[in-house]
Amino acid sequence: MNPDPIPPENSNAPDEATPGLLQAIIPVLVMVGLLAFSVYLFGEDSSYGPNQIALCIGAAIAGLIGWRNGISWHELESSMVQGITVALRAILILFTVGLLIGSWIMAGTVPSMIYYSLLALDPAFFYAATCAICAVVALSIGSSWTVAGTIGVALIGAAAGLGLSLEITAGAIISGAYFGDKMSPLSDTTNLAPAVVGTDLFTHIHHMLWTTIPSICIALFLYLIIGFNIDATSQTAELQGTLDMLQANFRINPGMLLPVAVLLVMANKKLPPLPTILTGALVGVVFAFLFQQPAIRAMEADLDNGTLATLKGIWQTLFDGYVIDSGDAAIDDLLSRGGMSSMLNTVWLIFCAMIFGALMDRTGLIQVLVRYALSTVRGTGSLIITTLLTCIGANIIASDQYIAIVLPGRMYKLEFQKRGLDVKNLSRTLEDAGTITSPLVPWNTCGAFMSGTLGVATLAYLPFCFFNLINPLVSATYGMLNFQIAPAHDGVAVAEDRPA
Repeated sequence: MNPDPIPPENSNAPDEATPGLLQAIIPVLVMVGLLAFSVYLFGEDSSYGPNQIALCIGAAIAGLIGWRNGISWHELESSMVQGITVALRAILILFTVGLLIGSWIMAGTVPSMIYYSLLALDPAFFYAATCAICAVVALSIGSSWTVAGTIGVALIGAAAGLGLSLEITAGAIISGAYFGDKMSPLSDTTNLAPAVVGTDLFTHIHHMLWTTIPSICIALFLYLIIGFNIDATSQTAELQGTLDMLQANFRINPGMLLPVAVLLVMANKKLPPLPTILTGALVGVVFAFLFQQPAIRAMEADLDNGTLATLKGIWQTLFDGYVIDSGDAAIDDLLSRGGMSSMLNTVWLIFCAMIFGALMDRTGLIQVLVRYALSTVRGTGSLIITTLLTCIGANIIASDQYIAIVLPGRMYKLEFQKRGLDVKNLSRTLEDAGTITSPLVPWNTCGAFMSGTLGVATLAYLPFCFFNLINPLVSATYGMLNFQIAPAHDGVAVAEDRPA
């Protein structure tokens, strides 16, 4: 996705009372408490309604505080509408990814990707290879969402076919995808962070190498350790059964992978994501019609007319997902998915989260929390850690990774300059937490997307997103040790900073 224009900083009107720290804390505590209670009561199903209610209650409390401080209902309502508007691009992409997943399953593209992944990937190296594959692809196209919605879906299927953990696989997909997204000059967040603080793109990327490379190396090592403890011999019978089932229900051959090549070429040329994904879905529909008519007609067995059954099956797949009845519950659960309607719950969650974040921003409550955090800063280490925590907090409260980069970037830029630190330290820190932790929050746009696309609950895959968890810790350690914290160079960002 391309970054939205940076919104202007919020300022209180003369007749508005300045909110206090207690007022800023109350909505957050209520929201976090209700979300925790939601998870306790509903478990992994908490994102299918309960979390939305918790966010709405938190938003209502933030709105009441703003109204008490003199903000009119019209202004509060406008801020909610604006908050939703900011997320509309993400929502459009969500719907197109639903189309893409359904059409690629129907076309045999996802089944073929699963089939060849099962043949090629050794279970012992599967998690590490999954992370590495997603990292390379995301680095080349600059989009973690595109990687998760295409290769990620196939790798989840391959993990199910091998009898491996879907939660660990999702963590490896997200780790690799966000490493590549973070380090790619084609990524929106990688361009946004240096733009906010006033440094250049490649200085920013070079400086990120110091924290990012050790983090991904540790993550890959951990995935290898987990993989070496897998008993590969126990997977053989299940693997062969999955391969046979895929061949029985779809035409499997390398040509079915052409839609993937089309999408990756378009993404690598930095074409807009929406038409790129729609084109990929359209190519999938064409392939389905040409090569997978028996699989499509099986969805509509009640129709005698073969052409009508094919057309109805394609239509249904696009709006409600592909449905397979193979007789194998695992295969049916794996491949009965996609369609625009599959993303409706995720869109609902994003709506509620963006309303909460918009009200917290308009009422000035986020700014109060950030100013209080800044008041606790004493040295370079505490400044880095405070920035990291602010980015994570913004991902939780504002539910959007762009806000988690823009808000701390604005708030802390002057402080970094006052302390004689190059602003590239700030841009690196923004990405080390703002970009990286966004998929770890269930109601964040990124967390909601990853969960909806991969079919694994955010809290279930969170412990296995090793890169996303380790990177902020590495950044904090560098800050405390004052290691690779670049000083300002006559007030201008240093142009080169490459590891030896």
